[in-house]
Amino acid sequence: MKRVLAIILGGGAGTRLFPLTQTRAKPAVPLAGKYRLIDIPISNCINSGINKMYVLTQFNSASLNRHLSQSYNLSAGFGQGFVEVLAAQQTPSSPSWFEGTADAVRKYQWLFQEWDVDQYLILSGDQLYRMDYSLFIEHHIKTGADLTVGALPVDAAQAESFGLMHTDDDGRIREFREKPKGKALEAMQVDTSLMGLSPEEAARRPYLASMGIYVFSRDTLFDLLSKNPNFTDFGKEIIPAALERGDRLQTYLFDDYWEDIGTIGAFYEANMALTDQPNPAFSTPRSPSRSSARARCCGPAASTTACSGCEPGSRTKWCCRTPW
Repeated sequence: MKRVLAIILGGGAGTRLFPLTQTRAKPAVPLAGKYRLIDIPISNCINSGINKMYVLTQFNSASLNRHLSQSYNLSAGFGQGFVEVLAAQQTPSSPSWFEGTADAVRKYQWLFQEWDVDQYLILSGDQLYRMDYSLFIEHHIKTGADLTVGALPVDAAQAESFGLMHTDDDGRIREFREKPKGKALEAMQVDTSLMGLSPEEAARRPYLASMGIYVFSRDTLFDLLSKNPNFTDFGKEIIPAALERGDRLQTYLFDDYWEDIGTIGAFYEANMALTDQPNPAFSTPRSPSRSSARARCCGPAASTTACSGCEPGSRTKWCCRTPW
């Protein structure tokens, strides 16, 4: 994975997560007590052998900068790796801020092009999941794809909230639609059993939703950005443009726990899911079946993660939120 550069998108202002984003960037929102949302893609990268990472952000980046500088020093023992924040900036040639996912990458493509890498891994900074990106990238290379999209099998109720992909039997994307409804939604059904799901699960989840994470081959990424200067979003514009011009787009199926932490409700449910002992839906690599972290949100003590420094057996009725 030495010839892969990861680009983690920090997202927008995070208004749906307010007040958690009142003074911090969305990727700096706490998760499971002692972690931050940004730790998820960074941890996935490190455990996948990827140690060159940029984080793009433009809102309240001070706490994010502080967390990354205090938490990660990849230059020691990681082959001169790094995690670096790139904040939106106005320049004479680019007077506007980031206007979308693709626009954010375009504004710093001069920097990304300086790296002698073959693939660019585009990630989101507000999702909770564990993935071995090396398998994702190997699939991209093996299939000869120009662009590979992480795909999540979902049911009809969930499908309306995602960009959906219609594929052939080999997983090649033939059509991409953003949040289709009605008959347009039904037309996007695929046989997910061909991708490894059981017949029962394939019948329940016949749609392939874009996870918003991508592997681009070097030439494909910069060619698409330069030839479509007005396109600002990967899902809504860049992917359809790549399909239209005949690029080879593949899916990479991910059938495991995944949650988009975009709202207060999703944030709460994801944190509470970590307390489902002894087998939480998602856990940290250090302890596959247990999660131990400083609790940061209020709730019954029976449904919280254990605070760092808490004494086992101590009696607590409510867990209180503590400041950062």
